[in-house]
Amino acid sequence: MKVAVVQHDIAWESRDTNFERLSQRIEEAAATGARLVVLSEMFSTGFSMNPEMREAFDGPSSSFLRSMAQTHGVWVAGSFPEMSSDGGLPFNTLMLAGPNGEAHRYQKIHPFTYGSEADHFQAGSTFVTVTIEDVRLSLFVCYDLRFADEFWALAQHTDAYVVVANWPETRRTHWQALLTARAIENQAYVIGCNRVGEGGGLKYCGDSRIVDPLGEVVVSAARTEALIVAEIDPTHVASVRDKFRFLQDRR
Repeated sequence: MKVAVVQHDIAWESRDTNFERLSQRIEEAAATGARLVVLSEMFSTGFSMNPEMREAFDGPSSSFLRSMAQTHGVWVAGSFPEMSSDGGLPFNTLMLAGPNGEAHRYQKIHPFTYGSEADHFQAGSTFVTVTIEDVRLSLFVCYDLRFADEFWALAQHTDAYVVVANWPETRRTHWQALLTARAIENQAYVIGCNRVGEGGGLKYCGDSRIVDPLGEVVVSAARTEALIVAEIDPTHVASVRDKFRFLQDRR
């Protein structure tokens, strides 16, 4: 399956501006033949703690993803702030929208306490793995990347991890190293999409990439807006796991 990662800047707290910009980027991604198009964490608002950015269930960002998926006949993923049904704090929701109206939601399990996210968002509790076109995809958001045990828990039933992020420039080497580590540990692809530009007083490094089950970087971007595309192959995952039978030795 061909995957396109859209490494993009985000207009701070301006959904309409971001929708307009990303509409063209998604169209370009779909034109490459990609079946999955990945946007960043908080793609429509930036990593904002502003309560006014919270959206109702199936609000504007969700509707945008659905519209793009159906218009272009592809799967589209990105995260946004979405209110909870219990009336409590919202979730940082990563939504995977499908070409036939499907919608799968993963709620970020690890709000970023260091950046005050835990004061404004509640933690999700459920892993999400979705099979699309014979590829098993597990969904994670940014800070989740630091928690290896949760990636391990899904490895036997996953071909690729999708990790969307707003990962800052100051910890750039961590982002690069952790994406590679998760791929090697779990013998799976890791698809990492990070934003670029500045927002909320922070500078973002980009470095989006797709890493294969042996930890090799298949394709990567630098610090500017970019579209990167690569094929991910579940048979390669199976082959690597059959040749190097490391997963079965876990205790």
